[in-house]
Amino acid sequence: MASFFLRKKNTENTEPFPFLCPEMDFFQQFNLTGFEWAMVVGSALAIGLSKTGLSGLGTMFVPIMAHVFGGKASSGIVLPMLVMADVFAVVYYRRHADWPVLMKLLPWAFVGIVIGTFTSQQIDDEVFKQIMGVIIVVSVAVMIWQETRTEYLIPSHWAFAALMGLAAGYTTMVGNLAGAVTALYLLSMRLPKNNFIGTGAWFYLAINVFKLPFHIFSWKTVTWESFKLDLAVFPVIAAGALLGIVITRYLSEALYRKFIIGMTLATVLLLFW
Repeated sequence: MASFFLRKKNTENTEPFPFLCPEMDFFQQFNLTGFEWAMVVGSALAIGLSKTGLSGLGTMFVPIMAHVFGGKASSGIVLPMLVMADVFAVVYYRRHADWPVLMKLLPWAFVGIVIGTFTSQQIDDEVFKQIMGVIIVVSVAVMIWQETRTEYLIPSHWAFAALMGLAAGYTTMVGNLAGAVTALYLLSMRLPKNNFIGTGAWFYLAINVFKLPFHIFSWKTVTWESFKLDLAVFPVIAAGALLGIVITRYLSEALYRKFIIGMTLATVLLLFW
């Protein structure tokens, strides 16, 4: 389980808001410092923003949460947050999904999740971070290459969807890092902005709900204690989701694609740092 639940409580200078009333005991039970709370809250805001349009932010919280809780433990803590934000995204963008594109990817992602469940437990946290960094670097390089081509061909072979689906499923299971791989696939399909978001919203909700039983019963990284932390930051996730909807409305199609690529590249720097 996450290390912060196993740490002995230190009553000196660990409470994030010691000057507040006793009702803050709910937040103090997680034994996080003020700086750690700031990172968790910032990650919750990024999760909300990423699910309703600013998807490039979706992978930036991964190295931050891994820094606070550890790579594998953080994946279980973050998962319920993702599901909460996914619901907001699906409710708002539910009519914009491209179902043929989605159904080519989703079954393979389920297979990747199962593979990740039974193989990734042997991977050390540092090795895991290095693997994820390489995957993101390759994804960004391919995305940039595609954007600079004068002639653009949409990949139609089933093997491309299978490869992307397996990679998305595996990376989302071991570290909630499917964002870069999924963005590569959806950008390759040349989906308009709203269809990009709507298709991704349904995809993420499906795979994140599919992952929950594995995290609860196999990895045991999602518990009632960890879920209480998720509930504590739910208002921040909701605020981020609503803000993401507003911001996305003002981004043009071209600017939106550049934003996704740029933020994914920034994630690589954070992950290696």
